[in-house]
Amino acid sequence: MPFYVSPEQIMKDKADYARKGIARGRSVVVLQYDGGILFVADNPSRALHKISEIYDRIAYAAVGKYNEFETLRLAGVRYADVNGYQYDRGDVTARGLANAYAQTLGTIFTDSSKPYEVELVVAEAGEDADSDQIYRLTFDGSVRDEHGYVAMGGQVEAVEQALKDRFEEGLSLSAALRAAVQSLEAQEADRRLEAKALEVAVLDRSREHRLFRRLPAPRIEELLAEES
Repeated sequence: MPFYVSPEQIMKDKADYARKGIARGRSVVVLQYDGGILFVADNPSRALHKISEIYDRIAYAAVGKYNEFETLRLAGVRYADVNGYQYDRGDVTARGLANAYAQTLGTIFTDSSKPYEVELVVAEAGEDADSDQIYRLTFDGSVRDEHGYVAMGGQVEAVEQALKDRFEEGLSLSAALRAAVQSLEAQEADRRLEAKALEVAVLDRSREHRLFRRLPAPRIEELLAEES
């Protein structure tokens, strides 16, 4: 027997499905510090990264289903490489990449029976903090221009509130890392995150050309000790 489902109900079901998938994962936070942009993920894996370099001054962080956000990461790298080769490396921007991701995610959400279960942050370090760009993209292709900090993933409300309470403009790297770790610990009461359970990277504007670098566990421990 044929049956009818309204377009509104179909979209709502897709959105609920995507949110449930994303909520099952651990959170990621992205925030500005006095030397650039810091990315911190609750991720003990040394191989399956949630944070990656995209281009010279651009990086991204993702939560949700790994194979889906890895597909988007590879597409982003290809987009940046092609545009940088055809035009100029300076023409590759976080805003352009965020627009490309928004079109892809929006098309999949509308046309496919199963939406991507992902959320992304695309960030670009500028010459100073005022010219930094941070964009948050959701599973349906919506884009939000963020300032200062952003959290996404499971238990995001608790993490976001903790980050809001701790974030200040001009934090040092160690203070920003401490704020990020304490915010991620808000996912669960009495949980303490060790350095080996964290994936941490920065866009360090004091570097030349490629600003992205990962922080190893010993350096994370050193920075957390500085703050305490």
